[in-house]
Amino acid sequence: MFTSAVANAIADGTVNVAFRRWSKARVHVGTSITTSAGVVLIVRIDEIDPNSISNDDARAAGAASRQELLATFRGSEHLPVFRIEVRFHGADPRESLRADTDLDGDALRDLDATLRRMDLRADTPWTTSYLELVANRPGVRAADLAASVGSDTAPFKLRIRKLKNLGLTHSLDVGYRLSPRGRHYLEISAKRLR
Repeated sequence: MFTSAVANAIADGTVNVAFRRWSKARVHVGTSITTSAGVVLIVRIDEIDPNSISNDDARAAGAASRQELLATFRGSEHLPVFRIEVRFHGADPRESLRADTDLDGDALRDLDATLRRMDLRADTPWTTSYLELVANRPGVRAADLAASVGSDTAPFKLRIRKLKNLGLTHSLDVGYRLSPRGRHYLEISAKRLR
């Protein structure tokens, strides 16, 4: 929902509002959105008349002018426009999780159980093979990785996001890499197979 530049501006407090043209509101008050700069909280959302947007509103949204902001709107001019108040809510909790390599005892059992459940819900087990794929091919485009396992890109990316939410992978500008936690988990898994 936010570019890296806007997410960083929200994090440093220079942007506190966003405007979107949507057929219906896609976020609600209290929604938290994980961005490249951390977690952004939706504080308020109102449908507005786009003619009421001022240059000050545009600057509060990170645009230089009203015209620049309006040029970013997508979709039909007949769709409603929403004013969304936002504030920075804190660091992405996955960052500290990615760095946490303490996988002894309960933490390892919990992670094993979570990955096992993910495998059982799928047609075929996939979690270990996807971790190994990312380990062996860091920085490779998602579409290429997906093709290498016979998957469409969208479901592949969803699975990688699930691993990311467990702190096991990290998104790059192009592709992915294993986090320290993900590398450590694969090392432990390999030792258990010996």
